Amino acid sequence: MRGWKSGVEAIKLMTTQKPMTEASESGAGKTALLEARQVSKSYRSGGTELRVLAAVDLRVESGEMVALVGPSGAGKSTLLHLLAALDRPTSGTVYFAEKALETLTDEALAEVRNRKLGFVWQRHHLLPDFTAGENVALPLLMRGTRRPEALDTARKWLGEVGLAERSGQQAGELSGGEQQRVALARALVSEPAVLLADEPTGDLDEESAESIFGLMQRLHRTHRLTSILATHNTGLAWRCDRVLGLEHGQLVPRGREPQGHEASGKRTPSLRPGVETEGETS
Repeated sequence: MRGWKSGVEAIKLMTTQKPMTEASESGAGKTALLEARQVSKSYRSGGTELRVLAAVDLRVESGEMVALVGPSGAGKSTLLHLLAALDRPTSGTVYFAEKALETLTDEALAEVRNRKLGFVWQRHHLLPDFTAGENVALPLLMRGTRRPEALDTARKWLGEVGLAERSGQQAGELSGGEQQRVALARALVSEPAVLLADEPTGDLDEESAESIFGLMQRLHRTHRLTSILATHNTGLAWRCDRVLGLEHGQLVPRGREPQGHEASGKRTPSLRPGVETEGETS
């Protein structure tokens, strides 16, 4: 069946592997859905230690859309991987729904990754010889969902990203923008509480990037997600609820760029229902 079984194993290794050991201001007094407390991450290369994150504190409330910005190598991907339980911090603790991830067994962590956290990479990591529907269905198949049911659910989510008619088409035949839409559907097929995205528009042209970000905003609202994305695109970042910069291994709150209606102090719609954000200058 075109390497179906081996393909499932490939994605399983990517999304449910055991965490590796090497290689904020919002919400005071409120419960954070995802939180990092004094999280640091270092890597050793020969006799040299490279410190990527230094005692990072981050609280993300349910329903927020938070952008992480910073230059390449600043640690954005590292922080996302720690929040997604794909890696372990050198020190400090990551919490999901007030539970310390370090206290969970490997099997419990795999369950959290499969059901509670959705992840989108810059490169889509689709299996090119599998159909779009099969790629989206993989997280469900990995946890034992029957194939017909998994494919039906995958088609529903492909419809959510505007690709219902592409369900039976091989992923390798899709355009770059379509492939990233399939990757987004795969991240959401388990209906997670949190969506994490690492440069989701980084490999796309400007028009496709705008389309993907607009889709992420819509899905964030309609499915009441909590979203955290790393991006070099500050124009997209400033449309999130909060923007945090990574500098010298630490998070720094960022204001909004004073241009257009933002500079006038006009209120702009928040991605959280019923909340508005004040235009800022910095």
